[in-house]
Amino acid sequence: MFSKETYARRRELLRERVSRGGLILLPGNSEAPRNYPDNGYHFRQDSNFLYFFGIKLPDLVGLLDIDAGEDWLFGDDLSMDDIIWTGPQPTVSDLAARCGVVNTAPLAVLQEKLTLAIRRGRPVHFLPPYRMDNKMKIGKWLGLCPDSIADRISIELAIAVVSLRDKKSDEEIREIEDACEIGYQMHTTAMKMCRPGVRERDIAGEIEGVALKMGEGVSFHSIVTQHGETLHNHSHDGILESGRMLLVDAGAENLMNYCSDFTRTYPVNGKFTSMQRDIYNIVLAANARAFELAKPDMLYRDVHLAAVKVIVEGLISLGIMKGDADEAVAAGAHALFMPHGLGHMMGIDVHDMEDIGEKYVGYDLETERSAQLGVSNLRMARRLQVGMVMTDEPGIYFIPAYIAKWKAENTNTQFINFDKLEPYMNFGGIRIEDDLLITPTGNRILGKRRIPVTVEEIEAFMAGN
Repeated sequence: MFSKETYARRRELLRERVSRGGLILLPGNSEAPRNYPDNGYHFRQDSNFLYFFGIKLPDLVGLLDIDAGEDWLFGDDLSMDDIIWTGPQPTVSDLAARCGVVNTAPLAVLQEKLTLAIRRGRPVHFLPPYRMDNKMKIGKWLGLCPDSIADRISIELAIAVVSLRDKKSDEEIREIEDACEIGYQMHTTAMKMCRPGVRERDIAGEIEGVALKMGEGVSFHSIVTQHGETLHNHSHDGILESGRMLLVDAGAENLMNYCSDFTRTYPVNGKFTSMQRDIYNIVLAANARAFELAKPDMLYRDVHLAAVKVIVEGLISLGIMKGDADEAVAAGAHALFMPHGLGHMMGIDVHDMEDIGEKYVGYDLETERSAQLGVSNLRMARRLQVGMVMTDEPGIYFIPAYIAKWKAENTNTQFINFDKLEPYMNFGGIRIEDDLLITPTGNRILGKRRIPVTVEEIEAFMAGN
């Protein structure tokens, strides 16, 4: 945990930013069963609860009384039957003291307090619950039908929480840097293992072991695949083949639950073919262009557009695309090869705060989501600010079904040379992803060491291992 003063200050700022007054309800998570009640998934605390209270144990609820300036922690102390299985555990009052909370009570008192607030007409602010058990609890506590919960969330609270969490403090940056070091070890381990005949599953298991050895585990389900054209390919069933490329998109949560997220793509046999090298260097140039442009007050949507223009120009130089690059980007023609956005925020969540709602995290009144092909899938379009942590992850993918669809529907035929795509139908995909911090003068790559990224660095690293 951080110091109790850190959590107390965060809660104080949150109360100040919710002007309507009333109560702020911040439930933590409970254990979730895998296939029967006593066999649970690895417990992961709700990220907003972590941010404001820092406690990793289940079945706790935070409540902030805006008008009285009070913070409460609700939970039930463990019984002897519980302790037999868990060992001695701190009391709720002990836990509260660690994060600077004075007021504690059993969960039954929470219901009484919320019922009284509702009777008195006091607002009860809560964020969108992403787990069904929390949705059911909020419905019970507030007398709401679970289906109506989405209509009753507090937009004011959502905006207030995002305004606090989107800019990382120095102590948060240190934790993210630690997660990046774990990510470095994961990815270099994968590179060392990569050779023909190795199973994708062997690499996935090894790098997830690194994440568990050095931290809390992976920050998301690792992508380890020769089919990089499938953007979220979570299958690890392949056996590595010479001539193909392995895409590894993986990150770690450190012991404080801060995350990293990196992607590297490299040839299974350690040597790029000329075709692989050409496509790879275009993606790397787009990655570099984003680093050049990302700075305070820059719209990340504009950084995205600049990066995809680099991709279009590169594909035009190879004869895969044609026409004017600016016009192609405006028409969304690049989306055939890069159908996703440039990146997303990162912090306690690998896609930071997206449980609150992407429209509050990646967008605002200045940057509403567009339906335009090529920008409609952006997770982040907002103006950058000092302290934001972003991913920079351009890619080029040759997706046979998507190419066939565009060709059949004559989509953007003025910009795509479909007859030139046949040699690439078994190519797969390439993505290069790094994590960056927005600084007063621009940005910097997070992590003590950058994972090998140029063609020369990758080939030299793989040759030496």
